[in-house]
Amino acid sequence: MVTQLALELGGNIAVLGYGLAAIGPGVGVGLIFAAVINGTARQPEAQSKLQSIAWIGFGVTEVLAIIGIALAFVFRASGN
Repeated sequence: MVTQLALELGGNIAVLGYGLAAIGPGVGVGLIFAAVINGTARQPEAQSKLQSIAWIGFGVTEVLAIIGIALAFVFRASGN
């Protein structure tokens, strides 16, 4: 009984950890596109260059969220 409770608790903590870890990439994506909007407002001719850099940054930032959810599944599976 106690070991089953510990396993369930460990899996739930892994999912909770992913939820908390998803805050970072969410804030990061917001900051990336806020900087692009600000840069485009200040220098409109640099829009295409800023946008391409922003999409690369977006991809790198989202990889962190994908790694986080993969690790949540790994830790949840290893707990069972």
